[in-house]
Amino acid sequence: MPKLPRISGGECVAVLQRFGFVQVRKRGSHVLMRRGAKGCPVPLHRELKVGTLGGILRQAGIDADEFVTAWKG
Repeated sequence: MPKLPRISGGECVAVLQRFGFVQVRKRGSHVLMRRGAKGCPVPLHRELKVGTLGGILRQAGIDADEFVTAWKG
């Protein structure tokens, strides 16, 4: 498993959109992304902590390898 990158909340939203997630709503500093029945909140911070990003990926049902590949490419 690769190390998760230190990315911003905006970058995380962009990568999740590549996986078919859409922005349902924005409230304060958080965005709710949804794909089917799976939904996950993403904080729009300048830099997400690795644990926070890991939690987002668990809720979204995305493997860390797939996420890093989509982020790089």
